[in-house]
Amino acid sequence: GPLMHLLSLVEKVADTDSTVLICGESGTGKELIARALHYNSHRADRPLVTVNCGAIPTELMESEFFGHRKGSFTGAYEDKTGLFQAAQGGTLFLDEITEMPLEMQPNLLRVLETGKICRVGGSQEIDVDCRVLSATNRSREELASKQYLREDIYFRLAVFPIDLPSLQERRDDIPLLAQAFLNEFNQKQNTAYRLDEASMERLQQYSWPGNIRELRHAIQRAHILTAPEEALLQLPDELSSPFASEAASPTALQAGKTIEEVEKQLIIETLKATQGAKPEAAAMTAA
Repeated sequence: GPLMHLLSLVEKVADTDSTVLICGESGTGKELIARALHYNSHRADRPLVTVNCGAIPTELMESEFFGHRKGSFTGAYEDKTGLFQAAQGGTLFLDEITEMPLEMQPNLLRVLETGKICRVGGSQEIDVDCRVLSATNRSREELASKQYLREDIYFRLAVFPIDLPSLQERRDDIPLLAQAFLNEFNQKQNTAYRLDEASMERLQQYSWPGNIRELRHAIQRAHILTAPEEALLQLPDELSSPFASEAASPTALQAGKTIEEVEKQLIIETLKATQGAKPEAAAMTAA
């Protein structure tokens, strides 16, 4: 299945120093892949430093990444070590890389090219040796068309790109993942609940808008709610997520929607489901 293919990719690229850009929707396990890459590399005993690029105010970004000298700007009361130095010898994982402003990207490019940083307000160059992994919840096509990343930095960060499919695109992995999560909770709580075939089927039928994160949460919740005397894990009657978008139910007739609009929406959804194979879609909507 896709999961096995993914793990073999991770194995191949883990022990190189190549930069890896991990693309995938929210909840598909990008951070898990980054951790797997780090812990299967020769840098495993050195730090893994994770930073969410969207959580750093633009004006502090340079100081966060490269550090600063005391007094180099208002509020710089002491010397500060940046993230690149903190990850020395290890791995620096840049999550939500597309949140990094375009004007900051050349500075990052320079470090990737030279292996040297300069602290804000400092003049001496400092050698850094860390592997850079990055992740984004945008697709690679989107990165190119919308220019979230400069082309030169994209090619530097994505020497090895990994695409994480949504859980809906990898339904064959659902039983494997569900069982792994159940084993984890059984082990923690010293229980022995099992998943029967009917439950597995229900899990495979659901669309999982929140992906692996949502699946894990669903199994955890079921584990808490199943009575101790039960042998089988009891799934809730309703699997749906409060975060599922309206698009998940294309046939919902909203007030004020014309029949044509609903029909169009249905056709779009059907096309998505059949991956754009039109004859097949026509047969489905005619049925």
